[in-house]
Amino acid sequence: MPTAGTSPPSAPRAPLGPVVIIGLLFFIMGFFTWINGPLIAFVKLAFDLDDVNAFLVPMAFYLSYFFLALPSAAVFKRTGMKRGMAIGLLVIAGGAVVFGQFVSLRLYPGALTGLFVIGAGLSLLQTAANPYISIVGPIDSAAQRIAWMGICNKVAGILAPLLLGAVVLSDVGGLAQSLQSADAATRETLLNAFAHKVRLPYMIMAGVLALLAVGILRSPLPDISAADANRGEPDAGGARRGWASFPHLWLGVVCLFVYVGAEVMAGDAIGTYGAGFNLPADQTKFFTSFTLVAMLLGYVAGLVLIPKFISQQGYLAVSASLGVVFSLCAWATQGYVSVGFVAALGFANAMMWPAIFPLAIRSLGEATERGAALLIMGIAGGAIIPQAFAILKQHHDFQLVFLCLMGPCYLYILFYGLAGYRVGLRKGDAE
Repeated sequence: MPTAGTSPPSAPRAPLGPVVIIGLLFFIMGFFTWINGPLIAFVKLAFDLDDVNAFLVPMAFYLSYFFLALPSAAVFKRTGMKRGMAIGLLVIAGGAVVFGQFVSLRLYPGALTGLFVIGAGLSLLQTAANPYISIVGPIDSAAQRIAWMGICNKVAGILAPLLLGAVVLSDVGGLAQSLQSADAATRETLLNAFAHKVRLPYMIMAGVLALLAVGILRSPLPDISAADANRGEPDAGGARRGWASFPHLWLGVVCLFVYVGAEVMAGDAIGTYGAGFNLPADQTKFFTSFTLVAMLLGYVAGLVLIPKFISQQGYLAVSASLGVVFSLCAWATQGYVSVGFVAALGFANAMMWPAIFPLAIRSLGEATERGAALLIMGIAGGAIIPQAFAILKQHHDFQLVFLCLMGPCYLYILFYGLAGYRVGLRKGDAE
């Protein structure tokens, strides 16, 4: 692996066609992932929920990764990556139909089921797309390619809250005021009309996804053997190592768990955080987009700096340090300034996934698919950590709870970027 400040003179490049196609899939994943932030505000009003129940939105969504990542790897063993991705798009389309239909009926368990199905489809896409983009070119520059994928993901994430805000959440503050003075019958009429707004957009998205699934099947996207593309140095005597014998992978699973939890806190929970300062709902509905703009800037910085000026593990350590600093600053300030530091966490978070994922799957060989699935299971951190925030802030100062959850997450990521990524690897594979 080249050291910081050097660049391999003739490193092979990843083929452009597959990178563009995977970039489109990351755009889709970003749209459905980052729409959860404003959806929390939407369901809280539409279903008359408290914060704990409203935060079941990210819980239902992200828990699907935990339960379905390993089955997703088994699906790809049978179907291959291309057909598996098409199946993933169809599953997301089905989940969008279920979600849109049950929300319009104001049946919250059914809406959560739809989100779980959407997460299941995204689990299929994530389990294939992340290792695919890591190994389609040189593993040492994988962070750069994943950064491009992150840009596609976060551009979609910026657009999703803006579109939902414009189409569904327009004048949400005025609606909340009208509900306070409405009688029971008028209140139900207003909420039914508000909930029904989400149905058509989700049905349109389902149709587009079904068409994209057909397009993926007819695309020139080649299947890649992860086992052949991601081998490390052979063991003495040619012994094969199982996926359970890589400590750096298991440490990476924990790292992705806390990272995704921190990312969702900065992106999806920022509206609820801002509401803690009694900021207007017509403003807090857009706060997720601010975090994602900061993430976009972080990806651009990563593309410029990695690996020419700094290694991907070095940048991971720097990013984790920024996470600790911004979390402390958010705790020490108030109002819009504090919210601004939470949004700035997007910059710190940007290059963490692009660095963690290739470091964790390095040299897994035939264990790459299962290792990638285990890492995708770590996305469940996005379900657990925000839900802990929603529960604990009922009993303690919400800023202190935010710091106590985020600080340990970033400290562990710092450990992984400094030392955890090379635990158990032979010297040639860890460098």
